Amino acid sequence: MSSGVEAEIVLDAAVIASLGMNRLLGAGAGAGAKTAEVLAALAEKKAGGRAEALAEVERYERALREVIDRNARIRALGDVRRREQAAVPLPEELEFTGEEEYEVLVSWCAAADEALARAESALAEELGRRTARELKAPADRGEDLARVLSRLPHDTAEADRLRVREAAGRVARATTDAEAEAMLTEVRLRVQEAGRNVRAERERLRAWALEQDRLAQAEAERRYILATITQTFEELGYQVDTGFSTFVPMEGSLLLTRSAWPDQAVRMQLDDSTLRAKMMRTRPALSEDDRRRDAEREREWCEAFEAAKERLREDGLNMELTWRLEPGAEELPLGAQSTSTTTQQKNKPRERRREH
Repeated sequence: MSSGVEAEIVLDAAVIASLGMNRLLGAGAGAGAKTAEVLAALAEKKAGGRAEALAEVERYERALREVIDRNARIRALGDVRRREQAAVPLPEELEFTGEEEYEVLVSWCAAADEALARAESALAEELGRRTARELKAPADRGEDLARVLSRLPHDTAEADRLRVREAAGRVARATTDAEAEAMLTEVRLRVQEAGRNVRAERERLRAWALEQDRLAQAEAERRYILATITQTFEELGYQVDTGFSTFVPMEGSLLLTRSAWPDQAVRMQLDDSTLRAKMMRTRPALSEDDRRRDAEREREWCEAFEAAKERLREDGLNMELTWRLEPGAEELPLGAQSTSTTTQQKNKPRERRREH
């Protein structure tokens, strides 16, 4: 081991899945209980059994995402229904707690898909007929016009909707059947264009949602890593601080001190999945005795780091060393001092709970 290290952090797949599930279920007590149950079940599994259990967790998480997607569609259709004052029945959202069986979620999604398809079709037809009536199209043209307009998606952008309506108005005002038929073709073309734009916008929103989900998952993993490292080293007798008095702290920075170390500290920095740790001095070394004590502290730190690695592995946080500096290889650099005094840190109650 060494007094300076760089390590790649790899989270166990069970932790990643449980963090994702927790985000989907929310931060309530029910979500925490579900996650704890999942991890406990996985901890009891071995080899192939554990892989099978993890696959079940991931399958359940995918089902939760499908439920969330349907709930969002129901809300969106509800907004259109209220705006248009349309009498179209909609399915109820599923307010899940995480206690529902996987089969229940799948069955609900299938039923919701059918109900949503009926609602979208009924809403489009009603809006199409309404537009044809508002434009005062003759009866023989109104039916054809309403049928074409019923293909306009409910989430069409206002600009496209206005373009379609403008062409539909020319159908209603046409003085001959030939002119009306030509204008109806134009309506069809504009409805098709609007449909393409809707599909492109839906894909853009889907990509945006996926990116937001990725960022949220990365943030949840980062917070888990920092909280787990903090608690682990506190259990090993260190005080952990996130502020530094001699430079601006960076996101993901930790400073580890001990009451028996008045002159030394360990700075940790988490960047993405890379953890860097380096022992430093909080004030200049003035004698050979200072440097001898530095070497002793470095050896103590190396032993603590090895112990921490084992504890962290139990919490699904694995470290793969990519670089290390042996104790005594170079003099300790002068670095930051914790903004909190050792006494304050020692007396401050710690009631951290790992959030999965």
